[in-house]
Amino acid sequence: MNFELIPLCEEHTQQFKKDMQESFQQGAVEGFGEMEEEILPESHIDKSLSIKGAIAYEAIADGISVGGAIVVIDEETQHNHLDFLFVKVGVQSKGIGQSIWNAIERIHPKTKVWETCTPYFEKRNIHFYVNRCGFHIVEFYNENHPDPNTHDEHVMKDKGNNEYFEGMFRFEKVMM
Repeated sequence: MNFELIPLCEEHTQQFKKDMQESFQQGAVEGFGEMEEEILPESHIDKSLSIKGAIAYEAIADGISVGGAIVVIDEETQHNHLDFLFVKVGVQSKGIGQSIWNAIERIHPKTKVWETCTPYFEKRNIHFYVNRCGFHIVEFYNENHPDPNTHDEHVMKDKGNNEYFEGMFRFEKVMM
């Protein structure tokens, strides 16, 4: 497979967001069955893209878009955040996620600590971050211990009793 991770160009942004939303929706469906609710609103992707230090990458394998990621780089502290990483529906379990992550690490070699979060039920994501990428679970956000960095509280409050939003694991990877 000929793989590259390239900065997202403006003309691909809408498709990138659509593909990311489909990927996250599919993960929720696999965890809970069919859902009416939109799991990842476009406004959340837009918010991530607008953060100072945000960089979006598109993953290309053999000339075809297969996924992507949004990272937030703090040039001063090098305590960086993986906001989103996704593999397009239909091409999962082929090493693409691992290729995306490996490329991110190569592109950002000055990083001291990487951080990310994933819903508590996403066993495939937990396996990926812990066993494939070397992250460690360092915190569990839930209604009794909310994420102090989530100011809009969409994760815990606005979704009512939807089990998808009941908890998130926070992961860190300290780089050598």
